[in-house]
Amino acid sequence: MAENKGSQDSRVSGSEGRSNPQTPEPPSLLTIYVMGKAYEVPKGLTIMKAMEYAGYQFIRGCGCRGGFCGACGTVYRTESSYKVKVGLACQTEVEDGMYLVQLPFYPATKAKYDIEELKATTQTLVRCSPEIMRCISCNSCTKICPQDIDVMGYVNAAIRGDYDRVADLSFDCIMCGLCASRCPAEIVQYNVALLARRIAGAKLQKRSPHLQERLKEIEAGKFGDGLKKLMAASAEELSKMFYDKEVRDIEPA
Repeated sequence: MAENKGSQDSRVSGSEGRSNPQTPEPPSLLTIYVMGKAYEVPKGLTIMKAMEYAGYQFIRGCGCRGGFCGACGTVYRTESSYKVKVGLACQTEVEDGMYLVQLPFYPATKAKYDIEELKATTQTLVRCSPEIMRCISCNSCTKICPQDIDVMGYVNAAIRGDYDRVADLSFDCIMCGLCASRCPAEIVQYNVALLARRIAGAKLQKRSPHLQERLKEIEAGKFGDGLKKLMAASAEELSKMFYDKEVRDIEPA
């Protein structure tokens, strides 16, 4: 959800007919429509940056800004197409004449369960989410997915009770909810996939010996002093711990 704090003045001032080689060229502007209202924004911005340029302040619907959290699902139409399109606001570049609205959260049902009590049978997913049996294989969910996930494929695997297949196909899901927004069978696909991955990890996959060793270390209090040090550190100290290459191993850019 974005809140408009007043649009910025996007007009470019300057003397007409004059050119100064030391003055940078003004940015090319294009027009977008946010919830029906027109704004002029620089070309080349993502939807999220364009909305902020127009004066919107994100209070919801903005998370990682890197295409991983799924919080900024956006529905839009472009001037040259009748189709409704979708994308992530932090990744999709604005186009001239784009009409858009954000869907930071799409209403979704979720089965209530105790993972310890569930068994990895072929009927568990159907019992928890019986609506998957209504799937008509229209593939609308796959077409709308911004991650190019075979959503229909993993729903069909869920119907068969193939947990490993569901977990594999849905691994890159960011739970943006766009698949559920287009499903005529009213399936909340990403919640079905989440349950399948949990069951696969808890009931079917081999336990990692390294994980077990680390859990024992945590229970023994090995990292207690380190956590206390982090909690007592100032913002400057935390920043140094995070960004200083001499303190922390950082992968090359």
